Amino acid sequence: MKKWFVLAGATAVLAGCAGEGEPLNSDGPVNEPNNSNSGNEEVDADPDALIVNMQSNVNALDPHFGNDHASLNVKRTIYDTLVRTDEDLELHMSLAESFEQEEPDLWEVSLKEGVTFHDGVEFNAEAVKVNVERMLDPDLGSSVAFMFNMIEEVEIVDDYTVRFHTEYPFAPLKTHFAHPAGQMISPDLIEEDQQAFEDGEEPGSVINENPIGTGFYKFDSQTPGEEIRLVKNEDYFDGEAGADTLTFRIVPEDLTRVGELETDSAQIIGHLNPNDITRLEENENTKVARYDSASLAYFGFNTEAEPFDDPDVRRAIAMVINKEDIIEGVLNGAALKADGPLAPPVVGASDNLDPIEMDVEAARELLAEAGFEDGLDAELWIDDSRVRRDTAELIQSQLAQIDVNAEIVSMESGVHSERISEGEHDLFIGAWGTVTGDGDYGLYPVFHSDSHGMTGNRMFYSNDEVDDLLEAARQEMDGEERNALYHDAQQIIVDEAPMVPLYHVEHLAGLRSDIENFYIHPSSLYEMVDVTRTIEE
Repeated sequence: MKKWFVLAGATAVLAGCAGEGEPLNSDGPVNEPNNSNSGNEEVDADPDALIVNMQSNVNALDPHFGNDHASLNVKRTIYDTLVRTDEDLELHMSLAESFEQEEPDLWEVSLKEGVTFHDGVEFNAEAVKVNVERMLDPDLGSSVAFMFNMIEEVEIVDDYTVRFHTEYPFAPLKTHFAHPAGQMISPDLIEEDQQAFEDGEEPGSVINENPIGTGFYKFDSQTPGEEIRLVKNEDYFDGEAGADTLTFRIVPEDLTRVGELETDSAQIIGHLNPNDITRLEENENTKVARYDSASLAYFGFNTEAEPFDDPDVRRAIAMVINKEDIIEGVLNGAALKADGPLAPPVVGASDNLDPIEMDVEAARELLAEAGFEDGLDAELWIDDSRVRRDTAELIQSQLAQIDVNAEIVSMESGVHSERISEGEHDLFIGAWGTVTGDGDYGLYPVFHSDSHGMTGNRMFYSNDEVDDLLEAARQEMDGEERNALYHDAQQIIVDEAPMVPLYHVEHLAGLRSDIENFYIHPSSLYEMVDVTRTIEE
């Protein structure tokens, strides 16, 4: 029997990171894009106005706060980073001309000249220094400061050269600057935001209202909880955006997003449910984008809550979770079974881990030895997507085989993220995208004991040996040695089971058939700069 509880008030917009500002505000009315339509008939499409339907609202437009999928997708169009990774996780220069390690603890970066922020302020070495130092300011409490907290000094060499002095050799520093945490904000806007903070406002309050970067789209307006509208940056330094306007709309319901794609009320829809692939592929006006991922979906335990502080209880539960059934039954095969926390494309992923094997009888015996021969009751927290709901129901039935009674608690995605970050849960289903393509980002924020909560370790897992291995891997410059350290850390994690790695999902999005040049980065983020549509007369 399925047991459900839907959290009251789950549609509220809550801040997703500690120290974050209030929900996003708009300074004025939104100009409706030409492609908007709430009916069932197709609209007269405008090729210069693109609409993306997202499942969830953004938590923040300030790159130093808000590490959720929706926020990152929007910010990716407004801001640039010093370097970037492509669909193969290969590293390329972006705002940087070069990024070289001069000494084990010293990196020198040459910057592109002639780049300006959307407010006309010049991008230069001072801008980089201001951004990094703001992120590391402990008074602001940035949720992504861990990405760069090894930097001790940002030295300005000249107008277009900076040096990063690190506390210790840090092998993945360059790839960390490809993470959205490294997006560059206008220094003038940072100064204005800092003044507001000193006057008693929350950090990011000014930036969230009117974000200013160097990106290929510029912020235009927003309606909280509904949409964010951007316009083309005519002065972009690296080509030209494919449309005049780009609007991100929040549409939580899967089938509503599909319906709006079919009527051309939206041209791109995210978080496509695998069950809707056939429907869109059989429609001559729509198609499906499918890309491999560097992401992980997992079943997590709160390891600080009884009885899930006992590794034997966790291992017993792990023994009855049938990952193949989830992949085939919920995802229609659109995923790769996960043996460990890192997807195969990620640097440091190990292909010879010894996973916990399925064995219902052994699980029942192990649970009894841990003192739960009669089973136990717990809550399983999920966000309100169809995939999470269907996955939770299947896991619920699997756990029932050993008398673990999981009551499913569903809540809006932002609420889910905040509450599991506060450690109020028993069990949960979560996900993590290794945006940098490097094992440090796939492991350190998710499993290190310094990363409890919003940083990423929502299992509240602590293990001294894992901490030591992850810290050593950060400082190891030899690739083979570094991979060996990551293998050992992953094996301990698998053995202690703070989470059950479920699958590496195939990233899916629905598109109008005439959309071109769209792809999904392995981290799950959308690449929008070159997206265009060609509408036949």
